[in-house]
Amino acid sequence: MKPNKTSLIAWNLWVGLTVVVLASILFIALRWGQVGFALFIQEGIYTHLPTTLASVAITWLLAGTLVYLLYRGGLNASNLFTWAGFFLVAFLYLNVLRERFRFGDISYYIEAATNLYNNEPLPHFYFYMPFWATLLEFLVPLGEEAILLVAWILNFLSTLAFYFLLHKVLERYGFSPRLAAVVTTAFMLVNTPILRSLVYVQVNLHVMNAVFLSLLLYRRSPFISALFMALAVQLKTSPAVLVLAILLERDWRWLAWFVLGNLLLASLTYFVDGISPFLDVLNNVTRLAGGRTAVFHDNSFDSFFGFPSQVFAISSTLVRVLVYAAKGLLVITVVVVLLRLVRSQTFLQETSRGTVLLNTVPALFILMTMAAPVVWVHHGVFLTLAFLLLLKKLDSAAGWYLFALAYLLQFILPTFDFYPWSYGRLAAPLICLWLMWRFSRSAAPSAGFQRLDRWLDALRVQA
Repeated sequence: MKPNKTSLIAWNLWVGLTVVVLASILFIALRWGQVGFALFIQEGIYTHLPTTLASVAITWLLAGTLVYLLYRGGLNASNLFTWAGFFLVAFLYLNVLRERFRFGDISYYIEAATNLYNNEPLPHFYFYMPFWATLLEFLVPLGEEAILLVAWILNFLSTLAFYFLLHKVLERYGFSPRLAAVVTTAFMLVNTPILRSLVYVQVNLHVMNAVFLSLLLYRRSPFISALFMALAVQLKTSPAVLVLAILLERDWRWLAWFVLGNLLLASLTYFVDGISPFLDVLNNVTRLAGGRTAVFHDNSFDSFFGFPSQVFAISSTLVRVLVYAAKGLLVITVVVVLLRLVRSQTFLQETSRGTVLLNTVPALFILMTMAAPVVWVHHGVFLTLAFLLLLKKLDSAAGWYLFALAYLLQFILPTFDFYPWSYGRLAAPLICLWLMWRFSRSAAPSAGFQRLDRWLDALRVQA
């Protein structure tokens, strides 16, 4: 899109208004000090003032970015779909998150960070590597509100990064830029796991961004790729399952870098807090694996098989047998499926380094998610590629209906607690795994996918 006089006026107007707003803030601070802001800012009912102000500020900056792109001619036919989807997703989530006044898991992170700061054991509910709690520990002296605000801003920035990284990963798997933009936008606009990750200020998007960067950089920079995967593992242990794909690649150098990366990142906690946080996490995970009361929006095998023992005379031993049998069968099924995916190059047909990795990880994401002792609704973010890559293969009405059912259960259905109907998110990845097996017979994308990809690519857009 060529720069024009109107775009120049709009850009100058945005800059001028920004200067006026900053000047008014400076005037209040100099004239009345911090107390003065209480005269000019009101906190609405059922809201959280710091995140409200952050939402408004980021929205204004994004609007300025859009005006600048128009002014500098940065929008054209090749990137219009990408930028349109980006701003649509960004403005939607800013407005949704501004309305949130109570947050969930961030309180657990704050308590863990505070315990580390006070040289106390990690809380019994903290099941991750202590890396994230250690980072937040540096903010403890600033207070809980500061930790929440920083974590909230990082989460939203991670959402923006997730948009672009998912876009690039889909392109790596053979989606055209326009189709990647459409799929990414549609996926993020209505997505229960992403929404719950954000309103709970969870670290899931940080984890996925680290994994995406690891996949994208695998051929170009093995050390950086391994370091990002190590970061994902330090934030949440479950991505370690994805390293199984590297074993099939037989990339021993990458594995060495991965081990080194974990040691480097874990050393931060060790030098700040010693070895005890790692022992605390180990004790917490051990207790978790011993069984617990079922929660109906925990979509794990542990929860699904555990609840009947609370109602009927079923021994806890039988429950554990059923849980381990289900997970064992899941492991076997995933291994069989992924070997076939690699053999037929189902998702990516190449002979270059990393092809085995890219064909393997979609199935491993299912194992990574469903083998865990706890599978909360927001963990569905980890199944992103497992679902979206199936769009390349769907070739029949029956396949589309089955995929749509699984997608509805996993990403669209609101969270609810009603046994056993709320365990649809336990069934959805298993449906996805079966579809992978079915489509692994052919390496070629479906005819419908190819037609849509070509149509979007050839679509003439005036920009």
